[in-house]
Amino acid sequence: MFEIRVICDPDDTERVTAVLGGAFTTGAVRQHATRDGKRERLYLIAELLNEGWPTPEDAYALAPSIISEIGWTARTAADKPFGTGLGREFWLRKAALLDRIALGDESERVRGDAGELATEAARRLMDTDDTAVICDPRYYVRQQYERWIKQR
Repeated sequence: MFEIRVICDPDDTERVTAVLGGAFTTGAVRQHATRDGKRERLYLIAELLNEGWPTPEDAYALAPSIISEIGWTARTAADKPFGTGLGREFWLRKAALLDRIALGDESERVRGDAGELATEAARRLMDTDDTAVICDPRYYVRQQYERWIKQR
């Protein structure tokens, strides 16, 4: 459990509360005006909902091998023309690759930074998608990867 603090315009209070309630199990929302009185501070105790997110097994069931994905991400990054950005597919596949590596480390109880790197890559994908961070970023990667690979 953790506390979420959001500052928003008073007109947006209901919408923000509804969005947060859709992603988390929450208790009562406490509202307080900001010092300038122009915005509201919302406080709620929350627990992340895992419902509706694919399991790693489901998300990566059709994925190529980790070795193959390492090769693809390395080639794609190396072959990128200077001054051009890497597209969404790159960030999705890289985030999924790092998530899979982190999952392996976590199941083997290996100490390392794979989990942090996977979360950072997942946040980069969420930034690319211009998505609000209302869930564990790695859950988002799994959802998006599962959708993407099934459409290929």
